[in-house]
Amino acid sequence: MFIKLIFLFTLIPILELYVLIEAGTQIGVGATIGLILLTGIAGAYLARSQGFQLLNRMQTDLNAGRVPTGEMLDGAMILAGGLLLLTPGFCTDLFGFMLLTPATRTFFKRWASHWLEKKIARGEIHFKRF
Repeated sequence: MFIKLIFLFTLIPILELYVLIEAGTQIGVGATIGLILLTGIAGAYLARSQGFQLLNRMQTDLNAGRVPTGEMLDGAMILAGGLLLLTPGFCTDLFGFMLLTPATRTFFKRWASHWLEKKIARGEIHFKRF
């Protein structure tokens, strides 16, 4: 776990800084800042619109008496994608757009579902019922 945290909080920001510096030298500082602002605005808009669509689907499932399990996983990925797009940097923006795009989100949803099933089977995740 410690290695994962080191990766998350040191190597990813170093990579982001490198890409931002390279982009600044290739296309200019103003264009780089403009792209960062544009991806932040686009991310907020996409996360908001897809979030509202997701809430409608969840409401429809709940009204029909179904538990919206897939939609809950979609919601977590839409939230994560929106947060990544609000974070300055092109690498996190790429991953954020992948989480907000329904075609690629399906791949991540399958992977996360499989990962969760393995954790539950090993007993690493417990459910309490009231």
